[in-house]
Amino acid sequence: MSGQSLDVVSVGFTPVKGTRHVRQPETRFDAEGPIGDRRYCLVDVARRQVLKTVQNPSLIGITAELRGEELALTLPDGRSACAVPEPDDEVLTCEYWKRRTDLNLTDGPHSALVSSWLGRPVRLARAPRGDVVYGAPATMIATASLADLADRAARPELIAEAARFRATFVIDTDLPYAEETWQGREIILGETGLGEIRVRVGAPVPRCAVMDLDPVTGERNARVLGTLAGYRPTNAAGEPVFGVYAEIVG
Repeated sequence: MSGQSLDVVSVGFTPVKGTRHVRQPETRFDAEGPIGDRRYCLVDVARRQVLKTVQNPSLIGITAELRGEELALTLPDGRSACAVPEPDDEVLTCEYWKRRTDLNLTDGPHSALVSSWLGRPVRLARAPRGDVVYGAPATMIATASLADLADRAARPELIAEAARFRATFVIDTDLPYAEETWQGREIILGETGLGEIRVRVGAPVPRCAVMDLDPVTGERNARVLGTLAGYRPTNAAGEPVFGVYAEIVG
């Protein structure tokens, strides 16, 4: 398997943690993953909390786009803000999945826009690379695994809704869950439009209820987690696994 090449169907991420996961056809990579992925996050300053999608599903309705150094945010109602998020020299130390991270709060129109959408005050912050990432720098979902889940859930539309799983790479495969047998191996991801990317496959990804949220609106409209829990292996916390982590190695 080492050195085998697999086709990439799509590459995706969001520059603001928790907002809509979108295709990024011109992504560049380094050892820490996609450049620009979760560069920013939204924080509740009073509680020193990084906002997570599972607790704030309406974040999915927000589209975030990097335009050079500018960050553009667009709400479903059409309101938007586009500016360079300027640091205001205030550093907020938060805990993210039991890890401490120092976040640089920013000035600009983004915080007010998102606060109006969520109905409570939040701030946009610049995050150190990889600090607001749950696991490895990248994740992969395989098309055969996605098709199998869609069949079991009787939801054929899941095949076109890979963004529910917020994976960096959607890869083309023939055998469901074959990717879980590749742990520790290096594979080449080709046909990305950016040349070849070599990754080392990691452990399966434990899943939460974010998968049940519509990838465009954030509304809870599926029971994907329940379906997975009915037939997939689970981790020590009882979370079903789907997809795999990946480390960029070349």
